Amino acid sequence: MTTTTPAFGTALIGQTEKALNAILDRQLAGTGITEAQWVTLTLIVVSGENIDRAELIRRISAATQFSPAAVAERVTELTAAGFLRDGGDGRVQVTDEGQARWTNLRTAIGPITQRLWGDLPAEDLATAGRVLGIVLDRANELLVDS
Repeated sequence: MTTTTPAFGTALIGQTEKALNAILDRQLAGTGITEAQWVTLTLIVVSGENIDRAELIRRISAATQFSPAAVAERVTELTAAGFLRDGGDGRVQVTDEGQARWTNLRTAIGPITQRLWGDLPAEDLATAGRVLGIVLDRANELLVDS
């Protein structure tokens, strides 16, 4: 456990991301779902829609910075695994199996999330959210500009 308050910056953000990814990887182990597939499936599930495949790929690519080709591959993989269904009309939806797998994983992740920041004051979480949101917006602007 950290005993000193680390300075806010790229090292802290990077270390936090790596630690959170390691926790996620442990939860995904044995599920047949990769991290990129999990992110893709999550964004589809939370959209709650039967969505046009091209629009879905655009949304996920914008949210994740994954290339549209990589997102299309994940959608294809999730469809082949039976977690998504292509309605034949260019629209994609989550199957019952995909919803069940997502729900089981979210249920397992919930207590971990609670342990990580569930006891932190709402004001601190709001501040962290604002700061990280600003950093994210600026990073996305830099990506567009370059």
